Amino acid sequence: MKIKFLGAALSVTGSCHLVTTDHCKFLLDCGLFQGSEALEELNYQEFDFNPEEIDFMILSHAHVDHCGRIPLLVKQGFKGQIYCTGATAEIADIMLQDSGNIHEMDAKWINKRTTRSGQRQVQPLYTQEDAARCAQYFFPVAYGQSFEINSQIKIRLNEAGHILGAAIVEIWVADDGKTTKLVYSGDIGAANQQMLNDPTLISEADYLIMETTYGDRAHETQQESGKRFLDIVIKTTSRGGTVVVPAFALGRTQDLIHELELFYDNHELHQNQLDKIKVYVDSPLATDATEIFRKNAHYFNDKIKEKIKNGDELFYFRNLNFTKSIDQSKALNDNASPKVIISSSGMADAGRVQHHLKHYLWKPKSSIIFAGYQAEGTTGRAIISGEKYVRILRERIRVSAEIYFLEGFSAHADKNDLLKWLSGFKEKPKKIFLVHGEEEAKKTFATTVKNILGFDCTVVEDVSEYRLDDEAVIVDGIKNQIDAKNQINTLKDNLEDIHDELENLLAIPGIGIKEAFPDEKLDDIAALTRDLEQTCEKLKNIIKN
Repeated sequence: MKIKFLGAALSVTGSCHLVTTDHCKFLLDCGLFQGSEALEELNYQEFDFNPEEIDFMILSHAHVDHCGRIPLLVKQGFKGQIYCTGATAEIADIMLQDSGNIHEMDAKWINKRTTRSGQRQVQPLYTQEDAARCAQYFFPVAYGQSFEINSQIKIRLNEAGHILGAAIVEIWVADDGKTTKLVYSGDIGAANQQMLNDPTLISEADYLIMETTYGDRAHETQQESGKRFLDIVIKTTSRGGTVVVPAFALGRTQDLIHELELFYDNHELHQNQLDKIKVYVDSPLATDATEIFRKNAHYFNDKIKEKIKNGDELFYFRNLNFTKSIDQSKALNDNASPKVIISSSGMADAGRVQHHLKHYLWKPKSSIIFAGYQAEGTTGRAIISGEKYVRILRERIRVSAEIYFLEGFSAHADKNDLLKWLSGFKEKPKKIFLVHGEEEAKKTFATTVKNILGFDCTVVEDVSEYRLDDEAVIVDGIKNQIDAKNQINTLKDNLEDIHDELENLLAIPGIGIKEAFPDEKLDDIAALTRDLEQTCEKLKNIIKN
């Protein structure tokens, strides 16, 4: 049996792992790459396999970095079943159609610009119609149910505690005269969450593929982040400001609604003030996802089930408003009253939240709260890293609002919870592959596991294939290409910033050409241009080789 790591190997996103046995080929997830331009370009590369030859797929959950390339897979000939929980099947359908719509709009916007300049037109990665066709391939499997895919392969899906319907996957493969057990963690949730059950502990595996998103750090609990969140809302609105929360439409938005629901219903200290604060969920996708959450209450923990049994409505409180239309979204920025806007995307790189950030990010009275993982190369990562200016909707915006990062709302387990889950194995797996983490997070977690549990871990650092019988590894290696492309994009951003500064100088009355273009500024431009040319040559050589 062989495992080829085709995504979530260089970074957190793009999860896709190909398993090859002596009788079939199947995929564990097939997600979009998200983050830097260089990473997102990987979405347009050919699959490292023939989609027609893939017998089936197992989908851990419905986040687009795990399911977002399924329409492309189907478009190129995949016709197998996609095994997942019922909630994942429902949510993936709306997530993929939304993703297809975004790809169509992006292509339309690019083509509008390229038409004027005479450049080549582009095609969307896939369309909403492509995405809708995928629904026929989803095959729901219940938690805890042993299910035979064929005479050689059996699976069992277990609660992951990550988002609604997310699964940790156990796979038994009868291959080459013996049965091998492979466990795929998918994304593991934090313990003691407000709505979901804790991740299921697995006691044994021959081989384990494990995520390490927060493998290098511990973060506060969801309850602690909830308290800070509400304190920020009160403080910001008291000074007349607006709170903008870039939030993932699936999972994070519902967590925040629930937190506010508890606060509005039970907080007497700020009751008069709360009556004046409107909360807006400005994301059609989040609105649709919330309805699916309401319909699938059986996935929640006993505390939430008891609340529903007592007649309480889930994801509802006074002053909560769901906006659907573009006009309603625009009106939020014309409304000067203090408020809370929860909007996608969660990494602030697309969607309606960009318009809200453009409007509020430069205002000192405002607060911006990030409540989930921010991938390298994203606008959200730049903001929480302390950048003074960010580029949003092709404009350079100054960061003057108060910035907060509440990791306790993350759907991912931190280092301690990951370690707790791994310690559930009664015997050490033959090999533990660490994926779905930045390089430092994976390496730090591997060291922690070795020191505390005595388990050796393999840190997956590039596209690579492992033969499980002899442990040989084949590395395809795209890391150098990504690094070179990232350097180019950084240089381009620097040049754009200098261009904007010079244009601003020239726009000031009384500033002459010599003042606008001082020698040191010209030296900066010349140096950046030389670096860009050298990096381009480096990338050409890497691609040739």
